[in-house]
Amino acid sequence: MELKTIIENAWADRQLLQEKNTQEAIFSVIEELDKGTLRVAQPLAEGWQVNEWVKKAVIMYFPIRQMETLEVGMFEFHDKIPLKRHYAQLGVRVVPHAIARYGAFLAKGVIMMPSYVNIGAYVDSGTMVDTWATVGSCAQIGKDVHLSGGVGIGGVLEPVQAAPVIVEDGAFIGSRCIIVEGVRVGKQAVLGANVVLTGSSKIIDVTGSEPVEYKGFVPERSVVIPGTIPKKFPAGEFQVPCALIIGKRKESTDLKTSLNDALRENNVSV
Repeated sequence: MELKTIIENAWADRQLLQEKNTQEAIFSVIEELDKGTLRVAQPLAEGWQVNEWVKKAVIMYFPIRQMETLEVGMFEFHDKIPLKRHYAQLGVRVVPHAIARYGAFLAKGVIMMPSYVNIGAYVDSGTMVDTWATVGSCAQIGKDVHLSGGVGIGGVLEPVQAAPVIVEDGAFIGSRCIIVEGVRVGKQAVLGANVVLTGSSKIIDVTGSEPVEYKGFVPERSVVIPGTIPKKFPAGEFQVPCALIIGKRKESTDLKTSLNDALRENNVSV
């Protein structure tokens, strides 16, 4: 609570960023994010809670940091944020050229293929961040998630009250999917390749006799593919992107294989 008070006061009066105790409080918040003991958003019994004050600390971390040159072997970087370190102690596998920034949490058992995880993000145990996938600032990724090649998980820092992108436990995100603007993907959902979800995207369940529409949320265990719907414009009627829920993952399918099988059962490319 003391940290929160200091952060909130500095957010209201940026002159306080010059004071040592304010800077130390911000550094403490980033350190706790890096350890996973603080989160930008956390699951509660009644749903996800966004900790706005933590996001404020991340935002104010940038102006109090100085640019510095970082050397990693033959590679050179010039930035304000250090790179995450001590992967062996954390029990995290990191394949060259994977990069995570300090202030991002990676739980034991996470695998990072050549990919990128930004500050404030939380990636839980057993998750695979596959080749050229990106996890944006403050995104929350659950346990045993597979982020396939080229997946783009958007970052959300401002507005501070906005929820980050959330991918819950056991979800499978297919190649080249894009999830941004605080969209939440429910547990064990399966997104086929190239699904694009924004805060305004229509997510339509077409498994029943009548379509059921969602926005900003993919229900648990849904199998989702890209689709289009007609929309009228002054120049005429055109097809615009949407996402279609075409089925559910089956309980009978072993969890280790159902990520791919759920798509194949519905004749969708992995």
